[in-house]
Amino acid sequence: MPIVVNLDVMMARRHKAAGELAEEISITPANLSILKNNKAKAVRFSTLEALCRALDCQPGDILEFVPDDET
Repeated sequence: MPIVVNLDVMMARRHKAAGELAEEISITPANLSILKNNKAKAVRFSTLEALCRALDCQPGDILEFVPDDET
């Protein structure tokens, strides 16, 4: 998959636990896990915005394009 979600990296940098972040952005821990583990097929802009606010980062800090030949 060419889009890689680096949510776990940003969470570690900000010292945020999954449960804490899920509660802060009002999504279920299961849905946060799906995002964190690169299993999501899509992400809503409202969720991405909430993640960026909670983690004090830019969308590009969470989402990365990696061409297929590099994965």
